[in-house]
Amino acid sequence: MKSYYPIPFLARNSLPLLEKRFLPALDKLGKTCHVYLTRDHAAFLHNLLNGHGLHSVAQFRREALFDDYRISSQNDDRIAFAVDVSLLNRAVRSAATVCCGSSSDGSNNRLQIKLVKKLPPNCTQPMPFLTFETRGYKSAVIHDVPISKPLSKTQVLELQSALETAQDLPQTLVQAPDLVQLQNFVDRMKYLGDSLNVFISKYGDLHVEVSATLISLGAEFRKLMVIGEKADAPAEDQNLSAQSRSSRSILRGDGQSVQVSVKHFAKSLQCHLAKPDCAFYGIAPQGSCLTVIFQFFIPGTHQTDKSISLHCRLPVLDPGSS
Repeated sequence: MKSYYPIPFLARNSLPLLEKRFLPALDKLGKTCHVYLTRDHAAFLHNLLNGHGLHSVAQFRREALFDDYRISSQNDDRIAFAVDVSLLNRAVRSAATVCCGSSSDGSNNRLQIKLVKKLPPNCTQPMPFLTFETRGYKSAVIHDVPISKPLSKTQVLELQSALETAQDLPQTLVQAPDLVQLQNFVDRMKYLGDSLNVFISKYGDLHVEVSATLISLGAEFRKLMVIGEKADAPAEDQNLSAQSRSSRSILRGDGQSVQVSVKHFAKSLQCHLAKPDCAFYGIAPQGSCLTVIFQFFIPGTHQTDKSISLHCRLPVLDPGSS
């Protein structure tokens, strides 16, 4: 076994955050993701290196996940690799069982992560693994998770560039209604068609609709909280239909509409498994994508926990239609 990057100790109180919340949510978004580690952050990234499918970014400051954080590499202390999310969650779940079951307070437990090369059975070439080494009061468990070869310097720079691009926020964000309620509604919608029309305005309107040959099914939410550019809804529009209000808002430049995959929209709603405190929807300039930002509060407060972030970008089916 060869360890070719030292990776730090995972904090015991971060295990429920990963096992019970984020990894189950990320598993619903896609089978594999990139794990990206830097001096200050750890991130789980879906589809940032290709233009297909739903993009997601879950990012944590190092203190939110790790104790005794030390990392080094020849790529400016940046390490990235692809991993099967379900296998990663299984390893974290196993580690959580050992840590929580070995002693009453967990004070003797340490969980170290190592990036290693091992020779698997019936293989002639060593393969890379992410190894979880958990030492409890009376037991120790080593769990190997197969990963891709760590990304090259060029690939890491490309991933970093894509991550920076993904941080750009729409000019207007509206707070979503209850995510579980919205998911139940979309579950009924998906039998009508494959595409979903999403309209967002500076007035705090969110309108989603699926249309089929003989029927349309939609839901409209009004006077939602707005972050960023906002405007007052014209009084003369109040008694108009949702479609008429949407059209007039777009003509004024106060609203945007995009068409996305029902499947992608439903997948993004699975992020409720990460237990965010609220979510916001926004449409990027020129209608290039639909963005969903999930917000987490410091427990017991309504202050944003800036050590944790999660957002998704849904590709549009007809760019520029807004």
